[in-house]
Amino acid sequence: MECDVAVLGGGPGGYTAAIRAAQLGAKTVCVEKEERLGGTCLRVGCIPTKAWVQTAFALKEAEETFAKLGVKVSAPELDFAAANEWKDAVVGQLTNGVAGLFKANGVEWVKGTGSFKDANTLAVDGGEDVTFKSAIVATGSYPLRPPIDGIDSERCVDSTGLLAQTEVPKRIVILGGGIIGCEFASILQRFGSEVTIVEMLPSLIPTEDEDASKELAKQFGKRGIAVHLESQCDRIEETGDGLTVHFAGETVDCDLMLVATGRGPVTQDIGLEALGVDFDPKKGIAADEHRRTTVPHVYAIGDCAGYWQLAHTAFREGEVAAENALGHEAVVDNRAVPRPIYTDPEIAGVGLTEREARERHGDEVEVGTFPFSVNGRAMMQNETVGWVKSIHESRYGELLGVVMVGPHVTDLIEAGVVAIDAEATVETVADGMTAHPTLSEAIKEAGLLALGRAIHLPNRKRAAART
Repeated sequence: MECDVAVLGGGPGGYTAAIRAAQLGAKTVCVEKEERLGGTCLRVGCIPTKAWVQTAFALKEAEETFAKLGVKVSAPELDFAAANEWKDAVVGQLTNGVAGLFKANGVEWVKGTGSFKDANTLAVDGGEDVTFKSAIVATGSYPLRPPIDGIDSERCVDSTGLLAQTEVPKRIVILGGGIIGCEFASILQRFGSEVTIVEMLPSLIPTEDEDASKELAKQFGKRGIAVHLESQCDRIEETGDGLTVHFAGETVDCDLMLVATGRGPVTQDIGLEALGVDFDPKKGIAADEHRRTTVPHVYAIGDCAGYWQLAHTAFREGEVAAENALGHEAVVDNRAVPRPIYTDPEIAGVGLTEREARERHGDEVEVGTFPFSVNGRAMMQNETVGWVKSIHESRYGELLGVVMVGPHVTDLIEAGVVAIDAEATVETVADGMTAHPTLSEAIKEAGLLALGRAIHLPNRKRAAART
């Protein structure tokens, strides 16, 4: 089988690359071994997880908000089987949608395990070879397991195994306090599990803004989620009907352990050596801002390329790789990558964290933090936990970062993405109009606070005189 562009992998990066290449007139083949397109994200990752997030949020509203709003309901009860049916239905609809998009755009899906035979050929198990002019590698990532005694127990599951559970565990230990671990901790506590997080670093979600990490730990504590920071797991012991987890001189018993200690790039057994592409099994395939590898007609995108492990970055990288493969000029700009975290409260960021901004710009950094507790729409929704932080440099006023904790901030962060992409100043954000009453007013208000011009909170400083 001959084609112009061959894509190895049908996840967010791969299917986007295949569709974009076909839109540009290329004969495109996508080789994907799974029964459904969509990769980890759609099948066993972000989509089913966030479907559970929505169930958890509905439970929270019924427990904490409905009565305050004058809506009387009986005590809410989780129907886990129905929640899983809903999760699976959403997954099915989206994965079938990708297959439909392939048909609509003329992309040929070759089902099977692919590996590179040489620089212009993909071998497919049980099928004919695919020869190509350009190739895009989008093989994704896999969950990592640290070398801990006892971690091979069937009761130690990764995110895929947890999403396949048919019963909510009464007690669960989550190994790892990063994004995946914290999202599942938030969900499962709302589902009724007794949740313990064991994290070896000094903070939850350690790559995010420190204030956001502290706020999440505070709210988890209020919800009864046990968080053990700077604690390394030493051993996991089977007890017949559960596990005993040993860490930092302590033990905790549980029914199930979620191992959420990161993901590694899928680079093994796909023929990269035959292809002649430079790669590191831990860091991924070497690719530049065009996502071109060391072999000029071969591109690498998404988790396997080692930049970001986010579906939305893979989407953009897929577009960029396809366009470059077909003679256009496109680059990936990592300056304004949104960082959504679907915990309760939600967290989202874009651009620099406060620490990163101060490391780069020193004393020329101004910050304003506006709490949702004084935002009218947040009050109406009974969702007043959290805040919006605006970060800018004071010489030119350029907006450097936005960090949010609170209701629907994973949606609100797009305003910060657009502003930073456009190299907007903090004045542009602070002087713009925002509809009232809305949650998004907090973004403008944070900018005003950073400028010393707050309207709905007392100013910590007077605004500098303008000439």
